[in-house]
Amino acid sequence: MKRNYLLGFVSAFLLWLAWPPMRFTAPLLLIAFVPLLTAAADIIRSDSKKKGKKIFWLAGATFFVWNTSCIYWVFNSLHAVNPAWVAALISLIPFGLAAVLMTLVFWLYYRLRRSFSKVVSYAGLISFWIGYEYLHQSWDLAFPWMTLGNGFAEAHSLIQWYEYTGVYGGTLWVLIANILAFELASQKENTATGYAMKKRLSLVLAAWVILPITISLVIYTKYQEKTNPANIVVVQPNVDPYMKWGAIPSEVQVQQLIRLSDSLGQPNTEYFIWPETSIPKPIEEDEIRGNVNFLTVQNFLSKYKNGNVLTGIESYQLYDTAKTPTARFEERIGKYSDIFNTAVNIENSSKVQFYHKSKLVPGVEQMPFASALSFLKPVFAAFGGSSGGFGKQDKPSVFYTQSGMGVAPVICYESIWGEYVAKYVVQGAQFIAIVTNDGWWGNTSGKDQHMDYAKLRAIETRRWVARSANTGISCFINQRGDITKKSKWWEATALKEDINLNDDITFYVKHGDYIAWVGTVACGIFILLLTLRRLFGGKR
Repeated sequence: MKRNYLLGFVSAFLLWLAWPPMRFTAPLLLIAFVPLLTAAADIIRSDSKKKGKKIFWLAGATFFVWNTSCIYWVFNSLHAVNPAWVAALISLIPFGLAAVLMTLVFWLYYRLRRSFSKVVSYAGLISFWIGYEYLHQSWDLAFPWMTLGNGFAEAHSLIQWYEYTGVYGGTLWVLIANILAFELASQKENTATGYAMKKRLSLVLAAWVILPITISLVIYTKYQEKTNPANIVVVQPNVDPYMKWGAIPSEVQVQQLIRLSDSLGQPNTEYFIWPETSIPKPIEEDEIRGNVNFLTVQNFLSKYKNGNVLTGIESYQLYDTAKTPTARFEERIGKYSDIFNTAVNIENSSKVQFYHKSKLVPGVEQMPFASALSFLKPVFAAFGGSSGGFGKQDKPSVFYTQSGMGVAPVICYESIWGEYVAKYVVQGAQFIAIVTNDGWWGNTSGKDQHMDYAKLRAIETRRWVARSANTGISCFINQRGDITKKSKWWEATALKEDINLNDDITFYVKHGDYIAWVGTVACGIFILLLTLRRLFGGKR
């Protein structure tokens, strides 16, 4: 088993090396699973007992090392406000949960190999993996950060075809390439049959890898944006996230945002994009037009005829009854309330548009499986706001300017859901505004990965992305996924760009995560096959 564990750790190393923000290494994903598949095959062919247990622990160690090495920054964010032991304990949830799900995928693959052919077991492996990824973007503990298709975010020129498949096309590409490479490496050349099979596999693998890359490079080279300009300014105020609430008055923060906006604003600027929770002082939505910060922003906009400010705020609504599942009773005022992580659109009129963040961060904004895990609320309370109990809206909504321009207000974590962002485009969004506060993680690869993933949304939807991050990295991304301008980490600055609005609908925007749906259905079918084999087929 020492050799098998070594092979597993080689896979973990290759997967880490291929992952953003590493540059130029993403193609390693196409062979990174081969050592692990080799180790699993050695166990399956061996005469040892408890093979399933051995494969489970081998895969578990491999995926825990890979997952943890890529999202280590989760610990940083927790350690900043908690003792190290508490941060380490809570970090085991994101570190270990995805690893356990990936491990179950390989264990189920082993179960198929015991009873069915290679072709069936490989099809099962692909379906189980896609099923795990889809589950991990859909349930209460959703964290689709490590979806395999995300791994090409730094090599976006190679995956322009995501406008047809989304990131699940990348997952499918990676899995099939690895299976073909493993089969190629396993073939013996000491017979005529073996030599012929190896030759055929070489051709198939080469076609599977080279053809999508070639198509992508052709699309990338020939892609031309339609000219439909809009002048946009994104602002990075650089406020320490642990001082935003209370230590620095909200009025001071708003003045800083206005100064940075004014430094680049011009008469035809149509949007000033400010980060998530730029105005941290809670605002009652029904009373916003009389709020001092709102009035200050409107006064700023008076010099920009067509100007709008899209900013993150913390807002709340009051009810006479428990109108929503997240509403809580406020004894002091005798009413129920909901607190939201909100994006708001402010313009030169009395019209105000609100969007309530829907994809909430487990633990920090939404307590997963609330009744069972309520004891964790104090751990996350130091992040400010309504820890574990934010309200939300069920579907995205588009902001529209007085001139009719549509923008997708995407708040932080939501930007890693391709299909969710695509729904804004279906509703008429002509560009994507991502407002975020990545300062919680410190100067780690987390902020870089988050920015890189935004490139995938640009490709899938063929929309410009204007990204405003509190401490960095703020940027503009064009419709091919190129970063045209970006800020440095931890600096107060603003960026300006003439972007092109787009009304075209891509195949992916129209059809969503269809590959995930097919894979999940197939996953259920293969689990049913295993169950029936277990009940009626006996053991092999």
